[in-house]
Amino acid sequence: MSNDILKQLTNILEARKQIADAESSYVASLHKKGLNKILEKVGEECTETILAAKDAQTSGDNTDLIYETADLWFHSLVMLSHMGENADAVLNELARRFNISGHDEKASRSSNH
Repeated sequence: MSNDILKQLTNILEARKQIADAESSYVASLHKKGLNKILEKVGEECTETILAAKDAQTSGDNTDLIYETADLWFHSLVMLSHMGENADAVLNELARRFNISGHDEKASRSSNH
């Protein structure tokens, strides 16, 4: 189910990036404003997700955490689209990491970047 939703969302984001009017489409307006605006939104949503997680830890209610995580994922997908990528690239990277220790994977990134 989740892959179907990501595929549908990827198709919608790409269509709005390509043909939608910035006046009538939030996604098109983000693309028109450029990468810095998109990154600003990703950062904003990241902060809101962190705060929602802290609140959920206290309240025991994850509703806002799920909502904010959805916003973060959405804006991250817009960012990927703007950079010519999509969710498949991230899913492929996650699949590559199966059966690799998280510590080993992190160490390999440190030496490669």
